[in-house]
Amino acid sequence: MSLKVAVIGAGLGGLTAAAALYARGLDVTVHERGTALREQGVGMHLGPNGTRLLERLGLGPRLAELAVRPEALEVRAFHNGARVAEQEMGEAWERQFGAPYLTVHRGDLHRMLAALLPQERVRTGKELLRYEEGPGGVLLEFADGTTSVADVLVGADGVHSAVRRAVAGADAPVYSGNSALRGLVDAADVPSLDPRRMYMFAGPTSRVLCYPVSGGRQFTYVVVTPAAEGDAESWTSATDRADLGSVLAGWAPEVRELVGAAGEVRRWALYDRAPLERWSTPRVTLLGDAAHPMLPHHGQGANQAVEDAVALALCLAGAAEDARGVAAALARYEEFRRPHTTRVQLGSRTGRPAPREDGRPGGVKEAAEDVGWILSHDVEAAFAAPAPAAA
Repeated sequence: MSLKVAVIGAGLGGLTAAAALYARGLDVTVHERGTALREQGVGMHLGPNGTRLLERLGLGPRLAELAVRPEALEVRAFHNGARVAEQEMGEAWERQFGAPYLTVHRGDLHRMLAALLPQERVRTGKELLRYEEGPGGVLLEFADGTTSVADVLVGADGVHSAVRRAVAGADAPVYSGNSALRGLVDAADVPSLDPRRMYMFAGPTSRVLCYPVSGGRQFTYVVVTPAAEGDAESWTSATDRADLGSVLAGWAPEVRELVGAAGEVRRWALYDRAPLERWSTPRVTLLGDAAHPMLPHHGQGANQAVEDAVALALCLAGAAEDARGVAAALARYEEFRRPHTTRVQLGSRTGRPAPREDGRPGGVKEAAEDVGWILSHDVEAAFAAPAPAAA
């Protein structure tokens, strides 16, 4: 008999955790409040730190088909589109970091992860109302009147996590002062942009990041711009396309071309939370946004959830199947992951690279160096490495 693990939330982190646990022989079930599996959003970045783990789960061929390995990041002047800097990526980064840097549509990755699990392992329409933790396990109560019992409860239910509130108490979101306007355009509608490359247009107060997804057939755009704090801590709020046009009025022709091609525009109010002092109790733990919601400036939110998922599976796969064994495994998971994710989370608050040696603001080279330690991280290798000797 193996440990019975209940995962709350069928987003990218929850499905990755379930796939990693299932691959290691654990009895895992995902409980999703929605009545169907779907992933809202547009594109996302998969750093080598996340890609290498997804490839080991068997997703390499599907990623090669549907994701894009950008050849380079071009930084262009906001007013006329002149290229001011370029960071080589593609094959060079794959050699440097040992796995590719990819851009992918969130929906594509979500479907890939769901396909790693038997259908009966994912239960929809299961909104968690409460749970009761005891020495013998965790009793889960759902809004539809049903209950379930598990040895371990994993909260992968996002920034508004009910499990997070139960484990760590209520906390206030921290507003960054910015919102992100996001959407998709067909690559054919923005012919001045090469679907093998990423682009950044940096303005005085706003910036535009544009990168290919869906095998290069589409571009995701993200416009980070100052905005007054609203009422909703949401990343899927609809907004008017006129807002996009207003923010980018007078920008380079390539940017205006993108605005003209834009359809539905979503506004993401950029909040995070202060790092938690603890993630776990003897039978309950957190991962992904439920544990460490972070701003997108390093493109690491989903990647850190993937790392969490694999680390948790490694800890639980070797756990003794009793209360003491479960508690020790969850404590090890938190001790292993929390310092790393705290550093990434806090670094993501600015996204600004370290200054150059002459004191001038850093550019794309310094930005790449700043995140190199994140991209090179191999959570499985780090888990297997011997613990440092005590001083």
